[in-house]
Amino acid sequence: MTQPAIAEGLLAWNPDSGLTRGLAADTRLLAADSWLLRDGLVRGFDRHRERFRRACAECGAPPLDQLTAFWREMTAVLPRAGTWFPRVELVRGSLQLRLLLRHAPPLATEVRVWAAGQPDPRTVPRRKGPDLDALGRVRLRAGGQGAEEAVLITPSGVVLEAANSSILWWEDDTLCMPPPQLPVLAGVTVGLVQERALRTGIRLAHRERTPAELAGREVWLVNALHGIRPVVEWTGRPMNAGFAVRAPEWREWLDGILEPLPD
Repeated sequence: MTQPAIAEGLLAWNPDSGLTRGLAADTRLLAADSWLLRDGLVRGFDRHRERFRRACAECGAPPLDQLTAFWREMTAVLPRAGTWFPRVELVRGSLQLRLLLRHAPPLATEVRVWAAGQPDPRTVPRRKGPDLDALGRVRLRAGGQGAEEAVLITPSGVVLEAANSSILWWEDDTLCMPPPQLPVLAGVTVGLVQERALRTGIRLAHRERTPAELAGREVWLVNALHGIRPVVEWTGRPMNAGFAVRAPEWREWLDGILEPLPD
């Protein structure tokens, strides 16, 4: 039986030899997916698998049987202790499947956001992977403005998402998000939040808003690593952040749906 990996690093996979230690990470990715792994517990693991499968299918490789074998072996070597942020990858050119095993960075419960509105740099906005480097540069620029994240906008100024997070906000008792016809990534964690809203009778709405129209509202950045982070400060334009009235209860719920990795 495959023994769990215990060290950070890159593991490359091939059908004959399985996962073996690889060289330094190549960022030329066709597809990628990542999730928070805490003491062997994860949220929406099947959803991450299906999103990665769809992304690989868009690229025309690898065959489904190989992808299934990779996912099974990748799951087996994931650590069952500690806090990690693993990433599965499909590499451009070689079409190799890989696992990048990383310790999770410090987890945040709130976020400061650069609200100046950055043009969307992504070439494939609905597939995670190809644009990670470009989005990383946006976040670096946000850091220079005293923020951890930045708002991406359409040419007409409508909010899409943040560099590494989906955006949700509250208008009265309605949980709002950008319309799905806009170029936004289908977030796994956002999907979990939407399903809970539907189960509990909370109204959902898709609305086009500019960054300025989010002023004074309770706004969340949502991703698999940090979960729900309420925006506590906007930088780059004179905007007040709304009070995080609902976020604590939703964060508690999200922490409570972590499930064990499959054997």
